[in-house]
Amino acid sequence: MKKLQNRNKMLGATIAATVAASAFAIAPVGAQTTTFKDVPSTHPQFDAISLLASQGIISGFPDGTYKPNQSLTRGQAAIIIAKALKLDLTNSKDLTFTDVPKSHPYYASIAALSQAGLLEGFKDQTFKVNDNITRGEVAKLMALSLQLQPKNTDALPFTDVPTDYAPYVKALLDNGITSGTSEKTFSTGQGVTRGQAAAFLVRALQAMTTPTPQPTEPPKEANDNTFELSILHSNDTHARVENAPKRATAIKEQRAKNPNSLLLDAGDVFSGTLYFNEFHGEADLKLMNYMGYDVMTFGNHEFDLGSSQEGHQALADFIKAAEFSFASSNVVFSDDAKFTGLFNDLVSSEPEKGKIYSGIVKEIDGEKVGIFGLTTAETVDISSPGSVKFENYIDEANKAVKAFEALGVNKIIALTHIGYDDTAAVDNDVELAKAVEGIDLIVGGHTHTMLEEPVVIDKNAKGEEKDATLIVQAYQYSDYLGTLDVVFDEEGVVVEYAGELIKLGEYADDPGALELLKPYKEKVQSVQNKEIGVTATSVLENPRVSDEGNTTGASVRKNETPLGNLITDGMLAKAKNYTKNEVIMAIQNGGGIRASIGEGPITVGEVITVLPFGNTLALMDVTGAELKAAFETSVEKYPEESGGFLHVSTGTKVQFDSSKPAKSRVVSISYTDASGKEVQIEDNKTYTIATNAFTAKGGDGYDMFAKAYSEGRVTDLGLSDWENLEEYLKTMKEIKPATENRIVDVAK
Repeated sequence: MKKLQNRNKMLGATIAATVAASAFAIAPVGAQTTTFKDVPSTHPQFDAISLLASQGIISGFPDGTYKPNQSLTRGQAAIIIAKALKLDLTNSKDLTFTDVPKSHPYYASIAALSQAGLLEGFKDQTFKVNDNITRGEVAKLMALSLQLQPKNTDALPFTDVPTDYAPYVKALLDNGITSGTSEKTFSTGQGVTRGQAAAFLVRALQAMTTPTPQPTEPPKEANDNTFELSILHSNDTHARVENAPKRATAIKEQRAKNPNSLLLDAGDVFSGTLYFNEFHGEADLKLMNYMGYDVMTFGNHEFDLGSSQEGHQALADFIKAAEFSFASSNVVFSDDAKFTGLFNDLVSSEPEKGKIYSGIVKEIDGEKVGIFGLTTAETVDISSPGSVKFENYIDEANKAVKAFEALGVNKIIALTHIGYDDTAAVDNDVELAKAVEGIDLIVGGHTHTMLEEPVVIDKNAKGEEKDATLIVQAYQYSDYLGTLDVVFDEEGVVVEYAGELIKLGEYADDPGALELLKPYKEKVQSVQNKEIGVTATSVLENPRVSDEGNTTGASVRKNETPLGNLITDGMLAKAKNYTKNEVIMAIQNGGGIRASIGEGPITVGEVITVLPFGNTLALMDVTGAELKAAFETSVEKYPEESGGFLHVSTGTKVQFDSSKPAKSRVVSISYTDASGKEVQIEDNKTYTIATNAFTAKGGDGYDMFAKAYSEGRVTDLGLSDWENLEEYLKTMKEIKPATENRIVDVAK
């Protein structure tokens, strides 16, 4: 476990203690700081970036940023590894790469690594300094540089790793440095961001310093003045019940290791797949009861059915049938009769199953632990709560802490669905930790954040030192089970901790959970073949260029397509229902459109296959200058394919000139306003646009969107992209695929 007082020193010491046989000699450092203005202390990769920057291994840009979400280039990777290895950059043999002359700033690093046999170029005698480095190339470079080896002969779980990359991927996987992009894929050809690269390198160095296991000593007698507690947690599972049997296996394993544990869910069990459409949470609840959850709080999506004819009946039924309790401090249910008798605005030491409490006291091994819940106030705008109201989260958190302390409870958990770091003006976990004294742990959800280790907040809003609050969140869709082990001192202060995310794809399915899932799965499989009542007069194609280097064929990743138009039109129509601002356009990355729709009646399954990633709709406020920069990124690789190529909604026109250099190709961007007038985008004006959450967070290298997200200019509506598309298609009886010259290359 990590001791809070030495958290950053421990990270520095780990790197400093690198194996003597290697060339590493990194001095230990104290508390980490960074001057990069786009890497705040709450950033998930803050520690890794700060540590490497303090040792001079990585550096930022002239504008004072690090750009953690920007793709790492091959040249940048060479610089980082050469510095980490402290290679001699003065006595290297001449390079044969035609695109790296001696005058190139990266020449010495590339030459030293090449001479050491750690990297190589391409058959055309180039190195391609400015090309993005891929996950496969990073695996090979790190494994060779750090002399990492596979730990066993087990086969890789990934089906997409070429033979020449397999041993290097296996080495990184076995040493816990990285994992796949899904249960069966590693995506060797996918890019790596600068932030991810920093985290990979630190984990790799830590793996090298892991001592050889020694015979286990007899356990020491526990300190009577401390208390150890394990938290198992999930959030934003969004009806991905087919992943639940693996979660059940992992939970059983963790409980066997740590009997003093609590199993918590931070909300958004509802919405996202056909399982919810058909069963309204019933399938999820069966499995949660089987797994033995202790407490859940409510996410915004738990209130999605409020505007339906039945109102919140499905949520009320979900609560009543639960074999666990619910914690909710800032949600007022009293004006909705469906919750009569279910809600108690008190802290209870004897909570009943199937009831809601402002706070809950659990007794574990003779120690009392308080749990209270919070739900984002954004629910009013992004869901359908009806008469259910939401009170100020800071005020209610302070009340909850005081209530627990009055009962003699000094170990307090906030179970929240307010987001890790989004929209600080509304609510988030970081602001909560700074503002409210007495919260020890925040188990969160809402932003689908992958916090691979706990984030420590040890200063209040004024910058003054405070007892530490740990924040955890376990990504989304039951891809991971979060674990957090903490040691409290006699005053109820966390003094040691260890936390990680357990990748559930590596676990076997629990037989009992599979049996519970079976009838629901059979029904969903039959529904997938159900026709939605709309016919395509011809195939809605999803073209790709099949031959590498072929730039003449049409592709969803570089050309307007009828299917891309339908998706963005549906996004725009839906987004207009959720804001008073004028939404001028919707954009969709071509890489997120994964399949075509065949001629004839369209089925539910076809719609899901087109948009399979479970992305959600988001609103974003951007300046005209940022929007132009985004479209420059969209077309910078044209006529080559780019997963970040942006499709646009009806009324939007983007003209670019492919004969111009990259980043200076956009000629004009316009949209059609409410009166039907064509309006040109102006740099200094701010506009509201709709996109998917992946793009809104800076995916595909959209740094300008990542900046908007970090500044709280993005609102994730949490609406499933495939459901939005299905709903929009249903407004038409017949679809005749067509393009409309929304995106035009004027050079042709």
